[in-house]
Amino acid sequence: MTRNGPDDATRRGTSAVAAIEGLLAFATTRPRWAGGAALNSASEAIARSRALAAQSPGEHTPLLARCLHTTAKLLLARGRATEALPLAQEAVALTRSVGGGSLALSLRRLAEVQEALHRFSDAAATIAEADRLPPPPG
Repeated sequence: MTRNGPDDATRRGTSAVAAIEGLLAFATTRPRWAGGAALNSASEAIARSRALAAQSPGEHTPLLARCLHTTAKLLLARGRATEALPLAQEAVALTRSVGGGSLALSLRRLAEVQEALHRFSDAAATIAEADRLPPPPG
């Protein structure tokens, strides 16, 4: 389904996961200068995925983690690293139990945030942790 706007996510018959995916897709395709629409969509995606993860943690926790680190990326692009830090940290905490590529991606996003905050030693330690993860099977 092509995502054209935030209302696509709220159409009748759209599953909760598809709605969250639509909100994230909309948020990541909005230009920085287009106002707060992207961050509003990303915040709504986080809120909806938190609700899903509360109902079914094992199934929807990876979606919540992806919403968090995607929103952290959007905030970084807007020079708001201080606001991105707690989101990136939460994404890492959520993906630790899953491991693999999700954890590596979350760790690398956290390192980007730490670098933006001039916490270079923390960023180096975070990257080193990501590098120590075993490669995905395949």
